[in-house]
Amino acid sequence: MTQDPLQPRPVRDSQSEMNEIVLPNDANPLGALLGGRLMHWIDLAGALAAHRHSRQYTVTASIDHMDFLVPVAVGDLVILRSSVNRAFRTSMEVGVKAWVESYIHDTRKHVSSAYLTFVAVDAAGHHLQVPAVIPETDDERRRYEDAGRRREHRRAEFERHRRNAR
Repeated sequence: MTQDPLQPRPVRDSQSEMNEIVLPNDANPLGALLGGRLMHWIDLAGALAAHRHSRQYTVTASIDHMDFLVPVAVGDLVILRSSVNRAFRTSMEVGVKAWVESYIHDTRKHVSSAYLTFVAVDAAGHHLQVPAVIPETDDERRRYEDAGRRREHRRAEFERHRRNAR
């Protein structure tokens, strides 16, 4: 028996973790991780969670503000954790948090966090409906509610930019 593809799913079903060792090719001439490389990894980690939740192809629609809080050196380990905070009709907000771990110094520090919006699509690029998210913990419920507020803010910004582009 096939499960209903739109049956709501708990946040835990989308939780993903990705690890990357920073190599010289990932760094600037000072030996620090390139911001663009970290952004790429955050996008990939977010896509993992979106794919797990929707079980569809997904594309990145937007990424919210990002700050780079601490430098990351060649040889450090970057740990990225992601999960779907909330699903709407065809889109999902995914939260990604990145840490740097130095196994030489036995330290772990928060590097960056981001909220990304992914849209489920078919092979032709048509939007597909996604299942709802079931938040189970207090933290998941807070992130679920916060995602709704962020969505309204994104929509208002999008409309403002659209009006100004005319």
